[in-house]
Amino acid sequence: MPPIEKPPVFTPEMRENYTILIPGMLPIHFRMLEKILIRNGYKVKILTTIGRQIVDEGLKNVHNDTCYPALLVIGQLISALKSGAYDPHKTALLITQTGGGCRASNYLSLLRKALRQSGYGYVPVISLNFSNLEKQPGFTFTPGMLVQAMYAIIYGDMLMWLKNQCKPYEIIKGSTDAVVERWTDALCEQFESKAFLQVQKNYRAILDDFSAIQRHREKKIKVGIVGEIYMKYAPLGNNNLEQFLIDEGAEPVLSGLLDFCMYCIQNNIIDNDLYGKAFKHRAVNAFLLRYFQRWQNKMIRAIAKHGEFRAPTSFSELKHLVDGVIGTGAKMGEGWLLTSEMVEHIHSGVDNIVCTQPLFCLPNHIVAKGMMRKIKDRYPQANIVAVDYDPSATSVNQENRLKLMLSNARLAEEFGLSSEGEKAPAAPEGETQRETVTL
Repeated sequence: MPPIEKPPVFTPEMRENYTILIPGMLPIHFRMLEKILIRNGYKVKILTTIGRQIVDEGLKNVHNDTCYPALLVIGQLISALKSGAYDPHKTALLITQTGGGCRASNYLSLLRKALRQSGYGYVPVISLNFSNLEKQPGFTFTPGMLVQAMYAIIYGDMLMWLKNQCKPYEIIKGSTDAVVERWTDALCEQFESKAFLQVQKNYRAILDDFSAIQRHREKKIKVGIVGEIYMKYAPLGNNNLEQFLIDEGAEPVLSGLLDFCMYCIQNNIIDNDLYGKAFKHRAVNAFLLRYFQRWQNKMIRAIAKHGEFRAPTSFSELKHLVDGVIGTGAKMGEGWLLTSEMVEHIHSGVDNIVCTQPLFCLPNHIVAKGMMRKIKDRYPQANIVAVDYDPSATSVNQENRLKLMLSNARLAEEFGLSSEGEKAPAAPEGETQRETVTL
């Protein structure tokens, strides 16, 4: 067997004339992150393409038993190269990696194999990670860019959180999306200067604009969305789940990306406690965690003070909700965070939950589907459904499972029943269901 050639390198000279393609995941967040990369000298394009052709392209290059998000990401990138919209000889690809113990850590090698198979072996691939998996000399994520990215994530979390509290109730269709679009454009513009640092001013203006949206006060069923990070957020991955729930008369409830970032940092601290890594390593992560929590709490306080919308739960509270449910040593995939998010939804009065899972994703089946029985034993009113996504799964079957969950939710709301058909008891002593977080 001939040896595999070394992969092409993204050099500093390529920054000026190469376009970097990035697969989409969070529409609001990624638009701001795209702007930050452009401002720092990179030519970047976030891909928003959808359609069955992406799945088919992925199936040509990735085994159908491999991680479904990997199949979609690779299919979207290869499809873009074949579209004719980009010169493959002046194009690079970028993917993000956490370096965790799941198949996602193999995305880089899977993508390079797919590129060779498709005749694009000369296209360089950049891995954006903080686990020292690989570095490219022509791409540097500086501390300044990291700070800007943190602001983009917190702004994106806020816009997504408020959007889902307004869109299901809007009287004038499209008015919520118009506010989201206007503020995403405005924040992208602010990253051209230091205006994005005026967070309190921006928070007040954002909250005022969303509260000005004409909404009816009809009560709707709230449905929490949890799962593997790509399936949870990417419309391409979950068949536009948020919009489907809105069309079915429900309000989707989705936690922010910053929680996942802090989860990764918290896991580094846990590793130090379990395996005794260097104290300096722990101190740096503890500082980063406090820094991220501080900014998340500012956003939460701004929402709570405004009074028009429910505020999310802080990560400092979220991480303690799994005490007695699952150990924080369960860190593969979304790990204990996924279980914690399910419990947090129930504590906040969101008893209906959708677990979005790639088929055969062992880590997420354990911390999601594997924990459903334990959660339901503790909270009998919980109405949880696991929806598997893979190349052969039809949207009809997925939607039918979701409609059955919503039907059970409406029955429970009408007759006060649990998901098992029994009278739903009150929350365990000392545990109250909250609509807003107390800070």
